Amino acid sequence: MGLCVGPASSQTIGLPALGDGDSISLTAERQLGDRIARELFRDPDYLEDAVLDEYIQQLWAPLVRAAVARGELSPELQERFAWRILLGRDRSVNAFALPGGYLGVHLGLIAVVSTADELASVLAPELSHVTQRHIARGMSDQSKMTPWVVGSMILGALAASKSPQAAQALIVGGQAAAIQTQLSYTRDMEREADRVGYGILVDAGYDPGGFVSMFAKLQQAAGLNDSGAFPYLRSHPLTTERMADMQARQQLNVSQPKPLPDMAHAMMAARARVLSQSSPDALKAWIQGPASLPVSASPADQAAALYAATLSHVLLRDAAATQRSLQALNALLQSQRHLPSHAAAQRVLRLLQAEVAERQENPALAVQVLTQETSGQRFRRPELMVLAQVLQRLPDHALMPLVKTQLREMVHQTPLDAQAWDRLSGLLSVQGQALAALRAAGEAQSARLDWPGAVDRFRAAQELAVKGRLQPDEHIEASIVDVRLRHARERLRALQAPER
Repeated sequence: MGLCVGPASSQTIGLPALGDGDSISLTAERQLGDRIARELFRDPDYLEDAVLDEYIQQLWAPLVRAAVARGELSPELQERFAWRILLGRDRSVNAFALPGGYLGVHLGLIAVVSTADELASVLAPELSHVTQRHIARGMSDQSKMTPWVVGSMILGALAASKSPQAAQALIVGGQAAAIQTQLSYTRDMEREADRVGYGILVDAGYDPGGFVSMFAKLQQAAGLNDSGAFPYLRSHPLTTERMADMQARQQLNVSQPKPLPDMAHAMMAARARVLSQSSPDALKAWIQGPASLPVSASPADQAAALYAATLSHVLLRDAAATQRSLQALNALLQSQRHLPSHAAAQRVLRLLQAEVAERQENPALAVQVLTQETSGQRFRRPELMVLAQVLQRLPDHALMPLVKTQLREMVHQTPLDAQAWDRLSGLLSVQGQALAALRAAGEAQSARLDWPGAVDRFRAAQELAVKGRLQPDEHIEASIVDVRLRHARERLRALQAPER
């Protein structure tokens, strides 16, 4: 089948014969993905940051909806796969799809893109690698390898971007040469992911020019001496054909006016830069950013430099400098009220102000900052995470019942939200609800696939229920703990079973 280079349509495109993936079932692929993700959750570079998590999810959700509408993402895959994004603190420019619907994004990627469209143009092909089951289809050529051997090789390949020594520790069975075949995609797979991903990107409402500009950045990086900062180039090799195909698709789409620089995106990129490079020397360098900007710097560039400087000041515990930098950032945003991105940028500033207050042990100020603009007292996830953190120091605050209620609703809707479970556990603990707090802590460990940790917390909750006097509303909680403990023990036994 020839490539479709016309404008994206909503029709489902047939798959070329790359291997049908029948040698590994959806269940086995999900189990393999769980096994790899469990190791990534334990990696010190794994990051739970509510601000960046929300930003990535806001870009990801329209892509998933478009994939469903186009018929690329089947109901079965939606139900059976995890569809979870893991952020890594690594500063390398990388994103990777894993078996079973997991996606990894390094902060280095967020830091280097200029627009949300460029970042979406990376996420869309990664989504397509999952929906087209490229890893499973590639594994059909490796019939002599067990899925767990392949999983170890994938972990080794991911570790290689940070430490060759760590990679060697994870590569098993002398199969190092096969890593490239497992994690790096074939040209046919890349071509298919580009084609499907391009259509998803357009249908999701993103500017497809992001594909071309992102490819140009990666091509420029490929022309330099790659010292490991761009592992994306090795697992997704750029070819002249891929570049030409994207440029041809772009020419056949109606050109869109170049958008004004987005201050909110610029501040998200700045946050990624600081969190990925937060040694004292690096923080001191970020502090110098505003002074080193040219006079012609755009408001977005100025906002990014001031955001990075403010976050660096607070991490260095310089309270006076933090306040000066915050004031400068606020003044800049006030002068740009006419920009379409002003409201989003103002919210990013409020979240930073609340984070500063929390880190400087001023919980009352953090609550004030986060509630002054909230209508109807319905908090979005980043605000809720900060509020739940600071209210642990204000257990009698009037907002406590509301925040607990919204956290319970959140974990009910997204039971794999480990950070929300942790926050709920903390609030329940300071209010003396030990049984519910232990159960929430167990759920947080379950969400991170830490089955020994989950068993430990659920067992502690069960022992507390047996020894103590339960309140009338705690009998149901105790029953839930019994069920969850059995489930965690089953998963732990499966993890410890001999690999086949």
